[in-house]
Amino acid sequence: MNDKAQSLRGLYAITDSALLADGRLLPYCEAALRGGAKLLQYRDKSTDTARRLAEAEALQALCQSYQAQFIINDDVHLAAQLGAGLHLGQADGCLISARQQLGAEAVIGATCHAQLELAAQALEQQADYIAFGRFYTSQTKPGRVLATTELLKQAQQFQHPIVAIGGITLENGRVLIEHGAAMLAVIHGLFAADSAAAVEQRARAFSALFTD
Repeated sequence: MNDKAQSLRGLYAITDSALLADGRLLPYCEAALRGGAKLLQYRDKSTDTARRLAEAEALQALCQSYQAQFIINDDVHLAAQLGAGLHLGQADGCLISARQQLGAEAVIGATCHAQLELAAQALEQQADYIAFGRFYTSQTKPGRVLATTELLKQAQQFQHPIVAIGGITLENGRVLIEHGAAMLAVIHGLFAADSAAAVEQRARAFSALFTD
């Protein structure tokens, strides 16, 4: 496993436009990073290009300060503009094209739902990590729970970092790590908090799951 892959372990914080509205984006994300988040994904589906660029630049600076990976969700152009990493869903663009645009050093991940076949395809197309979910009932993406701990065990065959996503909490995260998840992607379980201090406390608790 290369150095880049080895760095992909720990709490993976993902932003949410509603949860982090009204001035919460930067202080809450900094709290997550201060609490030990190793990756931060900027996920904003709006069309306000100028605001998205400004927010992404600010978040990237925070990630650099805390030596964390900064990932852009589903926008290869923004990722290329900033020299950031990228996460692509199944309908959000071509991994090979993204790799060509972003270069060998960029961290690129792919949504694989609960299908090993999609993971194999993503890795053939030069993804650095594969993301499976949803593992539990999720507020961000409601619907059937699809992924299982058995899937995590089977995915070890790929020998690449695995992200688990979907309804992850402090109570259920440990079992996913025990079955092979290298990263826990968390949105509500981290950011649905009353204060930045609470976010930091949650981040520290999630991060501790990887060291206990």
